[in-house]
Amino acid sequence: MNKGCAVLFERDLEIERERELEIERENWKMESLPVTTKNDHRRGIRSKGIQTSSSSKPSLIMAFFSCVAWLYVAGRLWQDAENRNLLTTLLNNNSAQRPKVLTVEDKLMVLGCRDLERRIVEAEMELTLAKSQGYLKGQPQQNRRLLAVIGVYTGFGSRLKRNVFRGSWMPRGDALKKLEERGVVIRFVIGRSPNQGDSLDRNIDQENRSTKDFMILEGHEEAQEELPKKAKIFFSTAVQNWDADFYVKVDDEINIDLEGLIELLERRRGQDGAYIGCMKSGQVISDDGKQWYEPEWWKFGDEKTYFRHAAGSLVILSKNLAQYININSVSLKTYAFDDTSLGSWMLGIQATYIDDSHLCCSSITQDKVCSIA
Repeated sequence: MNKGCAVLFERDLEIERERELEIERENWKMESLPVTTKNDHRRGIRSKGIQTSSSSKPSLIMAFFSCVAWLYVAGRLWQDAENRNLLTTLLNNNSAQRPKVLTVEDKLMVLGCRDLERRIVEAEMELTLAKSQGYLKGQPQQNRRLLAVIGVYTGFGSRLKRNVFRGSWMPRGDALKKLEERGVVIRFVIGRSPNQGDSLDRNIDQENRSTKDFMILEGHEEAQEELPKKAKIFFSTAVQNWDADFYVKVDDEINIDLEGLIELLERRRGQDGAYIGCMKSGQVISDDGKQWYEPEWWKFGDEKTYFRHAAGSLVILSKNLAQYININSVSLKTYAFDDTSLGSWMLGIQATYIDDSHLCCSSITQDKVCSIA
């Protein structure tokens, strides 16, 4: 019994020891496991740190070079912008001094303007040619050209002389119309009063409504000192209004043998460039205050002698010479007297000077066509 209890007791002790050993083994395992895990965790962190530090160095270098490159590009762009602003300012300041660079559109525009200018010049030349050939705007259509247009100079105070002429050599009324059918037009030539619209102008207008034998020069001021300009305006106006072979200027101080004048003109018909009259020359008066004083006497040379010209009482011009005065009236120089002014215009062109004694109104020659009134 005692042996059996002892055996059981020993067996229990052994079981109890084994159980304690088992517990110790389990405790030992539990204590050793965290240490191993902690050590392993420390090793992992150390290895990750090494990898992180080794991999972050190239990134930092690349970031550094990126910043440097960005700063370089930004600096260049800023410098270029500053240069452009500077160049723009210089170009704007010097634009007035630098020649303009024409684009294709500009060149085409210039060429178009030049072409237009050329066409204008050609049109002006054609107009001048048309004027020289008698194709004038506003010119009345006629079946045939007139023989002559005769302009009789008159003034505001010469109504009595006009009435004498109308009752002697100058037709009036129906007779004047029949004369025009023969190809001869006669008109009294007068300008306007310095005070336009006054009684002088009104009287002339009233007389013209009654007789219908005036050529009123609207742009001319009637005055003794304006007679050279009157000659210019008369020939220009006559050639614009009538197409004739001859244009005749007559002073109101002479009488005309009208049929003798018509016969003379008929013989000369068709002769171009004819400058017909009683040709003369004479001394140039250089003393101020004397009769026939010429303010521009020094232009006629040391001898102070006028060039050859037709006396002013009766002058005849062919059609082309009258057209020359009309076309160039603006630039034609006038002197103190109308006959010398007209003679100066004939000097520079191909005019045929015809000295006809029948037109010397102050002489006693037989078969004259004019005489002092």
